[in-house]
Amino acid sequence: MNPLALLVGIVALSHSALASKVCPRPPEVLFATINVDKKVYEVGEEVEYTCRPGFMPNNGQRKYICPPTGKWPFNTLLCLPQRCTAPGTLANGKIDVVDTQYQSSMNFSCDPGYNLVGSRTSKCMADGKWTGIFPQCQPVTCAPPSLPEFGVLSYRRTKPGNVSHFMDTITFECVPPLALIGNETATCTANGTWSSIPECKVVTCPTPLGIENGFLEFVARRTYHYNESVSFGCEPRYVMEGSKHSRCEKTGNWSTKPTCKAPCKIPVKKAVVLYNGEKKRVQNDLKEGILHGETVAFYCKNKEKSCAYTVDVACVDGNFTLPACFKARGVFSFMKKDPSDMKPCETEA
Repeated sequence: MNPLALLVGIVALSHSALASKVCPRPPEVLFATINVDKKVYEVGEEVEYTCRPGFMPNNGQRKYICPPTGKWPFNTLLCLPQRCTAPGTLANGKIDVVDTQYQSSMNFSCDPGYNLVGSRTSKCMADGKWTGIFPQCQPVTCAPPSLPEFGVLSYRRTKPGNVSHFMDTITFECVPPLALIGNETATCTANGTWSSIPECKVVTCPTPLGIENGFLEFVARRTYHYNESVSFGCEPRYVMEGSKHSRCEKTGNWSTKPTCKAPCKIPVKKAVVLYNGEKKRVQNDLKEGILHGETVAFYCKNKEKSCAYTVDVACVDGNFTLPACFKARGVFSFMKKDPSDMKPCETEA
Protein backbone atom coordinates (compact mmCIF):
# COMPACT_ATOMS: atom_id res chain seq x y z
CA MET A 1 0.00 0.00 0.00
CA ASN A 2 1.12 3.51 -0.75
CA PRO A 3 2.49 5.04 2.51
CA LEU A 4 0.98 8.43 1.65
CA ALA A 5 -2.46 6.99 1.19
CA LEU A 6 -2.15 5.18 4.50
CA LEU A 7 -1.21 8.43 6.29
CA VAL A 8 -4.18 10.27 4.81
CA GLY A 9 -6.52 7.49 5.99
CA ILE A 10 -5.18 7.61 9.54
CA VAL A 11 -5.61 11.40 9.70
CA ALA A 12 -9.18 11.10 8.41
CA LEU A 13 -10.07 8.50 11.04
CA SER A 14 -8.50 10.68 13.72
CA HIS A 15 -10.63 13.70 12.69
CA SER A 16 -13.76 11.51 12.59
CA ALA A 17 -13.12 10.32 16.14
CA LEU A 18 -12.56 13.84 17.35
CA ALA A 19 -15.70 15.08 15.61
CA SER A 20 -17.83 12.57 17.53
CA LYS A 21 -16.67 13.93 20.91
CA VAL A 22 -18.51 17.32 20.72
CA CYS A 23 -22.19 18.30 21.17
CA PRO A 24 -24.11 20.92 19.15
CA ARG A 25 -26.09 23.76 20.76
CA PRO A 26 -28.64 22.17 23.18
CA PRO A 27 -32.36 22.23 22.27
CA GLU A 28 -34.27 25.40 23.12
CA VAL A 29 -36.79 25.37 25.95
CA LEU A 30 -39.62 27.85 25.57
CA PHE A 31 -39.35 30.77 28.05
CA ALA A 32 -35.91 29.56 29.28
CA THR A 33 -32.22 30.56 28.87
CA ILE A 34 -28.97 28.54 29.25
CA ASN A 35 -25.97 29.60 31.29
CA VAL A 36 -23.43 28.94 28.47
CA ASP A 37 -24.60 29.66 24.99
CA LYS A 38 -22.26 28.57 22.15
CA LYS A 39 -22.29 26.50 18.99
CA VAL A 40 -20.18 23.50 20.12
CA TYR A 41 -19.74 21.85 23.55
CA GLU A 42 -17.03 19.44 24.58
CA VAL A 43 -17.82 16.02 25.97
CA GLY A 44 -18.39 16.36 29.72
CA GLU A 45 -19.30 20.05 29.50
CA GLU A 46 -22.42 21.00 31.50
CA VAL A 47 -25.23 23.43 30.68
CA GLU A 48 -28.01 24.67 32.98
CA TYR A 49 -31.43 26.01 31.98
CA THR A 50 -33.08 28.89 33.87
CA CYS A 51 -36.72 29.91 33.38
CA ARG A 52 -37.25 33.53 32.48
CA PRO A 53 -38.93 35.90 34.98
CA GLY A 54 -42.65 35.15 35.22
CA PHE A 55 -42.20 31.44 34.51
CA MET A 56 -41.66 28.52 36.86
CA PRO A 57 -39.86 25.20 36.09
CA ASN A 58 -41.77 21.96 36.27
CA ASN A 59 -40.19 18.87 37.78
CA GLY A 60 -38.06 18.30 34.69
CA GLN A 61 -34.25 18.23 34.68
CA ARG A 62 -32.48 21.61 34.51
CA LYS A 63 -28.78 20.47 34.12
CA TYR A 64 -27.44 18.39 31.21
CA ILE A 65 -23.89 17.07 30.37
CA CYS A 66 -22.59 16.58 26.84
CA PRO A 67 -22.14 12.77 26.51
CA PRO A 68 -19.46 10.94 24.46
CA THR A 69 -22.11 10.22 21.86
CA GLY A 70 -22.35 13.94 21.05
CA LYS A 71 -26.14 13.86 21.49
CA TRP A 72 -27.82 15.71 24.34
CA PRO A 73 -30.16 13.66 26.56
CA PHE A 74 -33.92 14.04 26.08
CA ASN A 75 -34.98 17.38 27.58
CA THR A 76 -37.81 17.11 30.14
CA LEU A 77 -37.88 20.74 31.32
CA LEU A 78 -40.94 22.95 30.90
CA CYS A 79 -41.22 26.61 31.94
CA LEU A 80 -44.82 27.29 32.96
CA PRO A 81 -46.34 30.75 33.52
CA GLN A 82 -46.36 32.03 37.09
CA ARG A 83 -49.91 32.32 38.51
CA CYS A 84 -51.40 35.00 40.74
CA THR A 85 -53.96 34.24 43.43
CA ALA A 86 -57.64 34.41 42.43
CA PRO A 87 -58.92 37.99 43.00
CA GLY A 88 -62.05 37.07 45.01
CA THR A 89 -65.05 39.42 44.79
CA LEU A 90 -65.58 43.17 44.65
CA ALA A 91 -68.40 44.41 46.89
CA ASN A 92 -71.04 46.30 44.86
CA GLY A 93 -69.00 45.72 41.73
CA LYS A 94 -67.69 43.20 39.23
CA ILE A 95 -64.27 41.76 38.29
CA ASP A 96 -63.71 40.77 34.68
CA VAL A 97 -60.81 38.27 34.54
CA VAL A 98 -60.15 35.50 32.00
CA ASP A 99 -56.99 33.97 33.48
CA THR A 100 -54.69 34.47 36.47
CA GLN A 101 -51.35 33.59 34.84
CA TYR A 102 -48.38 35.90 34.32
CA GLN A 103 -49.16 39.01 32.23
CA SER A 104 -52.93 38.41 32.40
CA SER A 105 -55.08 41.40 33.31
CA MET A 106 -58.31 41.91 35.20
CA ASN A 107 -60.71 44.85 34.94
CA PHE A 108 -62.84 46.34 37.71
CA SER A 109 -66.25 48.02 37.43
CA CYS A 110 -68.92 49.10 39.90
CA ASP A 111 -72.67 48.60 40.00
CA PRO A 112 -74.96 51.56 39.21
CA GLY A 113 -74.94 53.98 42.13
CA TYR A 114 -71.34 53.24 43.11
CA ASN A 115 -68.06 54.93 42.16
CA LEU A 116 -64.78 53.07 41.67
CA VAL A 117 -62.04 54.27 44.01
CA GLY A 118 -58.67 52.97 42.80
CA SER A 119 -57.29 51.54 39.57
CA ARG A 120 -59.63 50.10 36.94
CA THR A 121 -57.12 47.40 35.88
CA SER A 122 -54.53 45.14 37.48
CA LYS A 123 -51.88 42.88 35.92
CA CYS A 124 -50.36 39.60 37.12
CA MET A 125 -46.61 40.18 37.59
CA ALA A 126 -43.58 37.85 37.50
CA ASP A 127 -43.56 37.57 41.31
CA GLY A 128 -47.11 36.17 41.34
CA LYS A 129 -48.67 39.36 42.68
CA TRP A 130 -51.22 41.70 41.12
CA THR A 131 -50.20 45.28 40.48
CA GLY A 132 -51.70 48.13 42.46
CA ILE A 133 -54.12 48.07 45.40
CA PHE A 134 -57.48 46.33 45.22
CA PRO A 135 -60.09 49.07 44.49
CA GLN A 136 -63.37 49.75 46.28
CA CYS A 137 -66.88 50.61 45.10
CA GLN A 138 -68.20 53.44 47.23
CA PRO A 139 -71.82 54.65 47.04
CA VAL A 140 -72.64 57.80 45.09
CA THR A 141 -73.46 60.77 47.32
CA CYS A 142 -76.16 63.38 46.80
CA ALA A 143 -75.79 67.01 47.83
CA PRO A 144 -78.55 68.50 50.01
CA PRO A 145 -81.63 69.18 47.85
CA SER A 146 -82.26 72.70 46.66
CA LEU A 147 -85.24 74.16 48.52
CA PRO A 148 -87.44 77.16 47.65
CA GLU A 149 -87.08 80.49 49.38
CA PHE A 150 -88.83 81.49 52.61
CA GLY A 151 -88.38 78.08 54.23
CA VAL A 152 -91.86 76.76 53.46
CA LEU A 153 -90.45 73.35 52.49
CA SER A 154 -88.15 71.31 54.73
CA TYR A 155 -86.87 67.75 54.76
CA ARG A 156 -85.57 65.18 57.21
CA ARG A 157 -83.23 62.24 56.61
CA THR A 158 -84.29 58.69 57.34
CA LYS A 159 -80.68 57.83 58.29
CA PRO A 160 -78.42 59.73 60.69
CA GLY A 161 -75.50 61.81 59.43
CA ASN A 162 -74.95 64.79 57.17
CA VAL A 163 -74.23 62.88 53.95
CA SER A 164 -76.82 61.14 51.78
CA HIS A 165 -75.73 58.11 49.77
CA PHE A 166 -77.19 56.19 46.86
CA MET A 167 -80.71 54.85 47.66
CA ASP A 168 -80.99 56.93 50.84
CA THR A 169 -84.35 58.70 51.17
CA ILE A 170 -85.52 61.97 52.65
CA THR A 171 -89.03 63.03 53.62
CA PHE A 172 -90.38 66.51 52.83
CA GLU A 173 -92.72 68.62 54.93
CA CYS A 174 -94.50 71.92 54.28
CA VAL A 175 -95.13 74.66 56.79
CA PRO A 176 -98.85 74.52 57.72
CA PRO A 177 -101.32 75.30 56.31
CA LEU A 178 -99.52 74.83 52.95
CA ALA A 179 -100.11 71.55 51.12
CA LEU A 180 -97.29 69.39 49.77
CA ILE A 181 -97.86 68.76 46.05
CA GLY A 182 -95.78 65.90 44.66
CA ASN A 183 -93.99 62.99 46.28
CA GLU A 184 -93.41 63.26 50.00
CA THR A 185 -90.15 61.31 49.68
CA ALA A 186 -87.15 61.58 47.37
CA THR A 187 -84.38 59.03 46.72
CA CYS A 188 -80.69 59.62 46.03
CA THR A 189 -80.26 58.25 42.49
CA ALA A 190 -77.30 56.58 40.77
CA ASN A 191 -76.28 59.83 39.06
CA GLY A 192 -76.04 61.75 42.33
CA THR A 193 -79.31 63.71 42.07
CA TRP A 194 -82.59 63.49 43.98
CA SER A 195 -85.50 61.73 42.31
CA SER A 196 -87.98 64.59 42.79
CA ILE A 197 -88.59 67.77 44.78
CA PRO A 198 -92.22 68.62 45.71
CA GLU A 199 -93.86 72.05 46.01
CA CYS A 200 -95.77 73.78 48.79
CA LYS A 201 -99.02 75.45 47.73
CA VAL A 202 -102.01 77.15 49.33
CA VAL A 203 -105.05 74.84 49.10
CA THR A 204 -108.54 75.75 50.34
CA CYS A 205 -111.89 73.99 50.53
CA PRO A 206 -115.36 75.65 50.56
CA THR A 207 -117.72 75.41 53.54
CA PRO A 208 -118.79 71.73 53.64
CA LEU A 209 -122.39 70.64 53.10
CA GLY A 210 -124.36 68.59 55.60
CA ILE A 211 -125.38 64.93 55.26
CA GLU A 212 -128.79 63.28 55.05
CA ASN A 213 -130.31 62.43 58.44
CA GLY A 214 -127.32 64.07 60.07
CA PHE A 215 -125.68 67.42 60.77
CA LEU A 216 -122.37 69.29 60.94
CA GLU A 217 -120.97 69.98 64.40
CA PHE A 218 -119.91 73.58 65.13
CA VAL A 219 -119.11 74.60 61.56
CA ALA A 220 -118.46 78.22 60.64
CA ARG A 221 -119.27 79.49 57.18
CA ARG A 222 -115.77 80.18 55.94
CA THR A 223 -113.03 78.88 53.69
CA TYR A 224 -111.05 75.99 55.14
CA HIS A 225 -107.37 75.34 54.53
CA TYR A 226 -105.62 72.10 53.67
CA ASN A 227 -105.74 69.46 56.45
CA GLU A 228 -108.45 71.28 58.45
CA SER A 229 -111.33 69.01 59.33
CA VAL A 230 -114.99 69.13 60.35
CA SER A 231 -117.11 66.66 62.34
CA PHE A 232 -120.54 65.16 61.64
CA GLY A 233 -123.30 63.70 63.79
CA CYS A 234 -126.45 61.67 63.10
CA GLU A 235 -130.07 62.18 64.18
CA PRO A 236 -131.30 60.03 67.11
CA ARG A 237 -131.48 56.27 66.35
CA TYR A 238 -129.53 56.73 63.12
CA VAL A 239 -126.21 54.89 62.95
CA MET A 240 -123.12 56.55 61.44
CA GLU A 241 -121.06 54.62 58.93
CA GLY A 242 -117.65 55.92 57.95
CA SER A 243 -115.34 58.38 59.64
CA LYS A 244 -116.92 61.00 61.84
CA HIS A 245 -114.46 63.55 60.42
CA SER A 246 -113.97 64.91 56.92
CA ARG A 247 -110.67 66.60 55.94
CA CYS A 248 -109.79 69.29 53.41
CA GLU A 249 -107.55 67.48 50.90
CA LYS A 250 -104.81 68.61 48.50
CA THR A 251 -107.33 68.57 45.65
CA GLY A 252 -109.41 71.31 47.29
CA ASN A 253 -112.19 68.80 48.00
CA TRP A 254 -113.42 67.28 51.23
CA SER A 255 -112.57 63.67 52.01
CA THR A 256 -115.38 61.11 52.12
CA LYS A 257 -118.21 62.07 54.45
CA PRO A 258 -120.01 59.57 56.69
CA THR A 259 -123.58 58.41 56.11
CA CYS A 260 -126.42 58.04 58.63
CA LYS A 261 -128.25 54.70 58.35
CA ALA A 262 -131.93 54.46 59.31
CA PRO A 263 -133.39 52.16 62.00
CA CYS A 264 -135.94 49.43 61.18
CA LYS A 265 -139.44 48.80 62.44
CA ILE A 266 -140.23 45.12 62.87
CA PRO A 267 -143.34 44.60 60.68
CA VAL A 268 -145.25 42.21 62.96
CA LYS A 269 -147.81 42.88 65.71
CA LYS A 270 -146.88 39.99 67.92
CA ALA A 271 -143.88 37.70 67.99
CA VAL A 272 -141.22 36.33 70.27
CA VAL A 273 -137.75 36.80 68.84
CA LEU A 274 -134.14 36.44 69.95
CA TYR A 275 -132.43 39.80 70.41
CA ASN A 276 -128.89 40.00 71.78
CA GLY A 277 -129.21 36.39 72.96
CA GLU A 278 -132.44 36.96 74.91
CA LYS A 279 -136.08 36.27 74.10
CA LYS A 280 -138.02 39.47 73.50
CA ARG A 281 -141.64 40.26 72.71
CA VAL A 282 -141.79 42.55 69.72
CA GLN A 283 -145.00 44.20 70.89
CA ASN A 284 -143.49 45.13 74.25
CA ASP A 285 -139.70 45.18 74.11
CA LEU A 286 -139.00 46.17 70.50
CA LYS A 287 -141.80 48.62 69.74
CA GLU A 288 -139.24 51.16 68.51
CA GLY A 289 -137.61 48.57 66.25
CA ILE A 290 -133.86 47.94 65.99
CA LEU A 291 -130.92 49.97 64.77
CA HIS A 292 -129.08 49.63 61.49
CA GLY A 293 -126.70 46.66 61.64
CA GLU A 294 -128.53 44.95 64.51
CA THR A 295 -130.03 41.44 64.09
CA VAL A 296 -133.04 39.60 65.48
CA ALA A 297 -133.72 35.88 65.12
CA PHE A 298 -137.25 34.66 64.29
CA TYR A 299 -138.54 31.26 65.42
CA CYS A 300 -139.79 29.04 62.62
CA LYS A 301 -141.65 25.73 63.00
CA ASN A 302 -140.64 22.41 61.48
CA LYS A 303 -143.98 20.59 61.37
CA GLU A 304 -142.56 17.21 60.36
CA LYS A 305 -140.17 17.05 63.30
CA SER A 306 -142.29 19.13 65.71
CA CYS A 307 -139.36 21.39 66.55
CA ALA A 308 -138.32 25.01 65.99
CA TYR A 309 -135.29 26.67 64.45
CA THR A 310 -134.23 30.30 64.14
CA VAL A 311 -133.52 32.54 61.14
CA ASP A 312 -131.51 35.74 61.55
CA VAL A 313 -132.70 38.98 59.95
CA ALA A 314 -130.58 42.16 59.93
CA CYS A 315 -131.66 45.76 59.70
CA VAL A 316 -130.06 47.36 56.65
CA ASP A 317 -130.59 51.13 56.49
CA GLY A 318 -134.32 50.97 57.27
CA ASN A 319 -134.93 47.78 55.29
CA PHE A 320 -136.17 44.69 57.11
CA THR A 321 -137.51 41.53 55.44
CA LEU A 322 -139.35 38.87 57.41
CA PRO A 323 -138.16 35.30 56.78
CA ALA A 324 -140.51 33.21 54.58
CA CYS A 325 -140.79 30.51 57.25
CA PHE A 326 -142.16 32.90 59.88
CA LYS A 327 -145.93 32.74 60.47
CA ALA A 328 -147.61 35.59 62.31
CA ARG A 329 -149.86 34.50 65.15
CA GLY A 330 -153.57 34.73 64.36
CA VAL A 331 -156.65 35.22 66.54
CA PHE A 332 -156.72 31.63 67.70
CA SER A 333 -152.98 31.25 68.00
CA PHE A 334 -153.25 31.07 71.78
CA MET A 335 -154.58 27.57 71.30
CA LYS A 336 -151.37 26.51 69.58
CA LYS A 337 -147.88 26.19 70.95
CA ASP A 338 -145.66 29.12 70.03
CA PRO A 339 -142.52 28.07 68.06
CA SER A 340 -140.39 29.90 70.65
CA ASP A 341 -141.63 27.39 73.25
CA MET A 342 -140.97 24.31 71.13
CA LYS A 343 -137.89 22.18 71.49
CA PRO A 344 -135.06 23.31 69.17
CA CYS A 345 -134.39 21.25 66.08
CA GLU A 346 -131.15 19.33 66.20
CA THR A 347 -128.47 20.71 63.93
CA GLU A 348 -127.48 18.26 61.25
CA ALA A 349 -123.83 17.17 61.45
